[in-house]
Amino acid sequence: MKRNEFVLYSRERCPLCDEAKTILEEVKRDSGIGYKEIDIHSDDSLLEKFALMIPVIEWEEEIIQYGKVDKTALNGRLQK
Repeated sequence: MKRNEFVLYSRERCPLCDEAKTILEEVKRDSGIGYKEIDIHSDDSLLEKFALMIPVIEWEEEIIQYGKVDKTALNGRLQK
């Protein structure tokens, strides 16, 4: 996996996931840091792990946010 990329764990028909994608698109536009989206329904272990948490954002293999995504905190993470 590329180092400079967020991973978004999501599912279909998830308003918070749609909001997270919008925020990640804004971060991408501002910083050039993209994201890869993974549907938790594509893997039973992901579904079991994240079903109640989505959307989940991972950065450098660490979960940094879940549920309501905070753009300011994401941008702050990129400053580290």
